[in-house]
Amino acid sequence: MANHTQISAQVSMATKERLERFVRSSGITRTHLIEQALLHHLRALEELPADVIVPARLVLDAASAERVRDRTERPPEPTDALKQLFDDR
Repeated sequence: MANHTQISAQVSMATKERLERFVRSSGITRTHLIEQALLHHLRALEELPADVIVPARLVLDAASAERVRDRTERPPEPTDALKQLFDDR
């Protein structure tokens, strides 16, 4: 195990519970899941432009949250360009 080291991190209880549920249901180890997740995330940070990385959690003020809710409940009509993109003819 000369190529391995142990790290420690504080995570929320909700995250830990999700981790535990996933490893129980999938049969993979916590170590494998965490290392793969870190490698995946680090590779994305290294290779993708910063403006295309979508944060795992967004914090909105009340006005922004209202706009998101309105757009979700009443989405705008698709534009001609969007219709053309999805036109299968």
